[in-house]
Amino acid sequence: MNDEQLMRYSRQIMVPGFDLHGQEALLNSRVLIIGLGGLGSPAALYLAAAGIGHLTLADFDHVELTNLQRQIIHGTPDIGRTKTDSARERLAAINPDVDITTVEARLDAASLAELVATVDLVVDGSDNFATRFAANAACVAAGRPLVSGAVIGMDGQIAVFRPDQGGPCYHCLYPDTGEEAQSCSETGVLGPLTGVIGSLQAVEAVKVLSGLGQPLAGQLLVVDALGQNWRRLTLARDPNCPVCGRS
Repeated sequence: MNDEQLMRYSRQIMVPGFDLHGQEALLNSRVLIIGLGGLGSPAALYLAAAGIGHLTLADFDHVELTNLQRQIIHGTPDIGRTKTDSARERLAAINPDVDITTVEARLDAASLAELVATVDLVVDGSDNFATRFAANAACVAAGRPLVSGAVIGMDGQIAVFRPDQGGPCYHCLYPDTGEEAQSCSETGVLGPLTGVIGSLQAVEAVKVLSGLGQPLAGQLLVVDALGQNWRRLTLARDPNCPVCGRS
């Protein structure tokens, strides 16, 4: 690290158990962020600020007025732009140290398998089960950690899936029933809650990549923001899971 980097990351380096080795680990890391919406926005902002060496940003959508209540990486002047272009410009302004690759496409199983193999960790901020299942399968196949988050209404959740370490995968928790996930346009969502969960995804990603503390591997953290109730559940691996099970 040069002197400017030591100054930029100095408060982070001071954290007990993180120090220079943790920062160097982040600078050498590659992270894929799927979706630049309510979850991907805060996750991308904090991971860029933290000094992740390379971020791959994947989103196929354009910025709309209704996004701005929660997708804080974008601003009013960005309406009509692709979310990848808007996010890349914002992140470059926050931290020019970070190399950024953008993927402006709707990801399928094949493209996810190719992308996931090139990174060290995946942050999933997508809003549909098809993408979540495909991202999980790609992470299992490549042996990559998956930091998964979801928010709807006043409810949120976050988990870290590490089947490469013997833990469960996303499919163990949510078997594929063919049902579609509820959308914000149908049920609404509280903007600050997406910021909380997206920021926690960034925290967990930093912990996994730097070896700091105990990540939420095999754990599901659930929040009911209406009553501010938090629950932490232990997840079990399904030996018959079609994605990570013995078969």
